[in-house]
Amino acid sequence: MPRGQCHRHGAERPCTCAMGNLYRFVEPVVLLLLKKHGPSYGYELATALHGHALTDAEIERAALYRTLKQLETSGHVVSEWDISGSGPARHVYRLTDSGEAHLQEWGVVVNKLSQAMTAFVMEVRDIEHSG
Repeated sequence: MPRGQCHRHGAERPCTCAMGNLYRFVEPVVLLLLKKHGPSYGYELATALHGHALTDAEIERAALYRTLKQLETSGHVVSEWDISGSGPARHVYRLTDSGEAHLQEWGVVVNKLSQAMTAFVMEVRDIEHSG
């Protein structure tokens, strides 16, 4: 099944099922950071990721690099080797137009999820107060 579609929602997009990396929300945060800060090294993204995490789950560096590879494979991110410094060559990641559109999709998904979570919390509170 192609990414962006799921067996539950079909062509309805975006949906949490089809977005990928929902567990720790690594993908939307990486897209946001690239949009905000422009082209970045993996190390810079790893440092900034912790300040923008959407959950309290720890985001391992390996998860970041897996996500970057997946985003690059899907065309949402491109990378180039930076050999300008005195140290070893490093990858510089940049958001593509497709990545910017995907970030907007994530905004819709996270908003829907936020609304669902708020409704859930309110229902739990109502049950607590009625019992």
